[in-house]
Amino acid sequence: METGLRGRVALVAGASQGMGRATAKAFAAEGTNLALCARNPQTLNELAAELRQTHRVEVYTEALDVSDTAAVEKLVANTTGRFGRLDIAVANAGGPPPKQFLDTTDDDWYRAFALNLHSAVTLSRTVIPHMQRQRWGRIVMISSITVRQPQPDLVLSNAIRAGVMGLVRSLASDFGKDGILVNNVAPGYIATDRVKELTEKRSAQTGQTTEQIEKTWTRQIPLDRLGRPEEIADTIVWLASERASYITGQTILVDGGMYKGL
Repeated sequence: METGLRGRVALVAGASQGMGRATAKAFAAEGTNLALCARNPQTLNELAAELRQTHRVEVYTEALDVSDTAAVEKLVANTTGRFGRLDIAVANAGGPPPKQFLDTTDDDWYRAFALNLHSAVTLSRTVIPHMQRQRWGRIVMISSITVRQPQPDLVLSNAIRAGVMGLVRSLASDFGKDGILVNNVAPGYIATDRVKELTEKRSAQTGQTTEQIEKTWTRQIPLDRLGRPEEIADTIVWLASERASYITGQTILVDGGMYKGL
């Protein structure tokens, strides 16, 4: 399938592991040049070297925290300075820690807002002017199934990530006229370090083994398994491609059928 992504430039946040890493690899396989950021410079640079060698694409990296507004603005400026353009931005950050509501603190809430909503605001605000000049752009957020179906012990994610949906709808409405499409991918239970953390916490609370906890989750999923990061990445690449040129303002659940709402 021709995606129209060869030679374009994609910025992928949180690219050193999990879904962000898989997304970077999927874009590279399409011939897309990349700007990658994450907090771990060693892992990030190892990924960049792999992508350059395997797919012969250009890769620029910066180690940063996506909740640092000045750092994100600098990354975008450096990316456009290096490549002369920026076509695609993938907003991605690790989820807030699993906690019950009465165990949360103000700092927990401020950090969750900064990491999972404000970082998406900052990235979007910084990349949109470049996309407007090109009359073409794609912004894809990675959130969570919690935007549709709240999950136990994830009150921070349940509350904060819902704001991403409102942001996506607003940006899609405001900037569609400029050729900019904005969408949100909401993963279910995906085999990442994040799910491992949730499994271990639930195991400690209930006394069940991590295998038993995972089984209680997969029983809720019609496909009877956890998702793979590559399956999230494929959805993101499709949304960024010319094959999804009439889709904007949407939240796409990639959850194996776990969400049962209409």
